[in-house]
Amino acid sequence: MRLNYAIEPVAENSLLIRFEHQAHAALSVTIGEIAKRIRLTLGDYVMNVTPSYTTILIDYLPYRIAPSSFAKRVIQCVEKASLTDAQPSAPVELPVYYHPEVGPDLALYQQQGLSIDEVIALHTRPTYTVCAIGFAPGFAFMTDVAEPLRRPRHATPRLSLPAGSVAIAEQQTAVYPNASPGGWNVIGNCPLPLFTPNHSPMLPWEIGSQVTFRAIARDEFLALGGIIAPAQFQAGGER
Repeated sequence: MRLNYAIEPVAENSLLIRFEHQAHAALSVTIGEIAKRIRLTLGDYVMNVTPSYTTILIDYLPYRIAPSSFAKRVIQCVEKASLTDAQPSAPVELPVYYHPEVGPDLALYQQQGLSIDEVIALHTRPTYTVCAIGFAPGFAFMTDVAEPLRRPRHATPRLSLPAGSVAIAEQQTAVYPNASPGGWNVIGNCPLPLFTPNHSPMLPWEIGSQVTFRAIARDEFLALGGIIAPAQFQAGGER
């Protein structure tokens, strides 16, 4: 895709690429391709490459390369990627057990007239794109969720969500890779480890990756290492 963008220094050793487009899946795929190209071609000069919805932050080593030369080479990476239609890799498939045992907010969808089977069908039908990674290590913001599934975050987050909780907030879906507080609407659980800091790669995805969800039964969930524990969701108070 043809890109409109600006590059600006934001610190003595950092550049920010700002894309003048609204966030959407195709842009995320392109941003992921640019970030990968920068890491591969400028790896000797780069400390961190942090892509997001509409930006890429690059922390580099100015004692190894002049800032003006580095900026020119970054522009070359962006221009080469913009002249090529970036193709996403094969989707990452995540097994999910959709059930009130692990998805307490399925009840909210039932209250609005959707059966659990309808929630499963709507959530597993799309191929999602990872548009940002943050909040917690490995937490991938994926879009776009089907309109009937969109719900606001809880006014008060739960104090603790189990690792693997599959959740929805507004038009996005995500999986909590570790146990943590969270205010999203939890509809199921993925039993696979999604953040493995002692392995390479640490994550099954990056910006621009494609993700699909596959519904599984309770037996398969347990066989894959899933855990069902009584009172595993701690409320944070009134919602």
